[in-house]
Amino acid sequence: MTQTPITSTAADDIVLEDDSLTQRLDRQADAILAEGRSFEDTTSIRQAVREDAELIRQKVIGRVERTRDGIRDEPMKTTLYALGVGVLIGMLLRR
Repeated sequence: MTQTPITSTAADDIVLEDDSLTQRLDRQADAILAEGRSFEDTTSIRQAVREDAELIRQKVIGRVERTRDGIRDEPMKTTLYALGVGVLIGMLLRR
């Protein structure tokens, strides 16, 4: 069963299809607002931010590992890309 939004999306709405972290934070914020609580009790929000920071950290570590593997697998290709980027930056700075 598909879920339909309560209101239609506006042109300035950001719609992310597979973003469970954002949806989870939205639900937590909606629950806080629905309960009428103030934001003084921020333990759950702090925990959510910590969890999100850990997830971002894990993603960065994964990308660093993939980059290192790519450099090890094809060092000549990586060197030529770095050389090309260096030449382009040099040309731009020269102007």
